[in-house]
Amino acid sequence: MAKLYFKFGAMGCSKTAQALITKFNYEERNMKVLLLKPAIDNRDGDTVVKSRIGLMQEAIAVAADEDLVALYKTKYSDCKVIIVDECQFLTPEQVDQLADVVIECNIPVLCFGLSTDFTTHLFPGSKRLFEIAESISEIKSVCTCGAKATVNARLDDNGNIVTEGSQVLLGGNDRYVAMCRRCWLKYKGNSQSAR
Repeated sequence: MAKLYFKFGAMGCSKTAQALITKFNYEERNMKVLLLKPAIDNRDGDTVVKSRIGLMQEAIAVAADEDLVALYKTKYSDCKVIIVDECQFLTPEQVDQLADVVIECNIPVLCFGLSTDFTTHLFPGSKRLFEIAESISEIKSVCTCGAKATVNARLDDNGNIVTEGSQVLLGGNDRYVAMCRRCWLKYKGNSQSAR
């Protein structure tokens, strides 16, 4: 029986690499895969999913108003699995649509992404996945202190922790660092007292 999966973690935990490896594993078994990414994530090009270790694949970019049930049924119904990278940027409605594809078409949907933003608040897409996904698993990463990283700290141009701003600001190692909550609170306090 197919399921809706949510595989989440902090920045740098290999979510995208694992998504692309999962795609390869399905394809190696002669199963066609639909690789999706939210159109807002155009860091590596409009239709490219690229991991930090260099793995990359072409993907279908979906706009926030795109109906994913209609997309699958009208254009990609020959695919046996759907994999979504950066799923935190999906709308809650799109997460519901993916859940509908699982039920109506009996195909697995695997979503990979962040759970929280730089202020430790859930992204709307991730929140909905926590509410309805049948399988939820964490991909762990490590803080520089050795503890489990749970916070996606946003940095300004001087390397200071940023605690205000738009929820979405695309970036990689240049803009974000994964930290444990203890280190985040310490560095956040140091950044604020330096002002």
